[in-house]
Order: sequence, then structure tokens, then C-alpha cells
Amino acid sequence: QVQLVESGGGLVQAGGSLRLSCAASGRTFSIYAMGWFRQAPGKEREFVAAVSWTDINTLYADSVKGRFTISRDNAKNTVYLQVNSLKPEDTAIYYCAAKRVGFGSNWYTGSGFLEHGDYEYWGQGTQVTVSS
Repeated sequence: QVQLVESGGGLVQAGGSLRLSCAASGRTFSIYAMGWFRQAPGKEREFVAAVSWTDINTLYADSVKGRFTISRDNAKNTVYLQVNSLKPEDTAIYYCAAKRVGFGSNWYTGSGFLEHGDYEYWGQGTQVTVSS
């Protein structure tokens, strides 16, 4: 099992920044990749970004490219999401997720990374609210 705990959310004005963190514990050696998703009220959970646990591969949703940066610190078993130039439409609960199986996944096309069901473990979420 892998346990995930997010932190760093809050209330910020449009144009502001936050740094979200996701601390992993348990069988972290089994992780292939980590991802961030978000869910706004009344909407489905959507993919935001993913990062490989062992190499330099990253993946971003088009809506956040150039504004959000995903990174990891293996020594701390922590994944970060730096969110800049925030917009009111970025308001959502942000969830961290861990993926164990890499077989069949493709960093270039995003196959195996973009869907909720691609990840086995989830955190409880952290609220990000952007005021206009």
C-alpha cells in the first residue's frame, strides 16, 4: 500500500501562486509515476500533470502548460505542483495520485496517465480557491 497526503492549498488572488505538496509513504518503491488531478464543484475529476518516479518524464494538461510545474524529491518521497498565474477557473480540490504499473503507458501520447482509473492510490485532496 501507498499512502498519500497533500498539503499547500489555500485561498489566493488571481495571478497568484501556490506550491502543493504530496508526501508518499508505505511501499513507495512500487511507484511508477505520480499525478495531480483536480475536481471543481459539479465537474468531473480531471488530469493536471504527471511525473515519473524514476526519470525525467513529465506530462501536463493543455490548460495548465506554462503555468504549472510538477517535480519530485525522491529523498523526501514527495511530489510538488507549483501553480503560477492562477485563474478563478483553477479553483478546485487538487488530488495527488500514485501509479504502480507502467506497462502500456506512453509519456508521449499520455495513454495510461490521463484517467482516474490509471492510478491505484489517492490522497484526500487539498482545496485551492482563486478569487477574482
